[in-house]
Amino acid sequence: MTEPAPRLQLLTREGCHLCLAAAETLERIGAEAGLTPQLVDVDADPELQAEYGDRVPVVLLDGQEHSYFTVDVVRLRQDLGIA
Repeated sequence: MTEPAPRLQLLTREGCHLCLAAAETLERIGAEAGLTPQLVDVDADPELQAEYGDRVPVVLLDGQEHSYFTVDVVRLRQDLGIA
């Protein structure tokens, strides 16, 4: 049996300035919800790299794509129940 994906993940890559901004935003919002976002390097996983290519950062909530390029703060806060 595999463990479920962490509730809040950020697909990112080295040298991505949008990824750094998204990570800072996710850290802040995650802390409000009692969550620690997991950063996932898409370049470390050929399947993720093939699926997401240059379309990073990508926010995953409960394993599902939530937003990309920027964090949809309003929607994420609503979906986490902290709006």
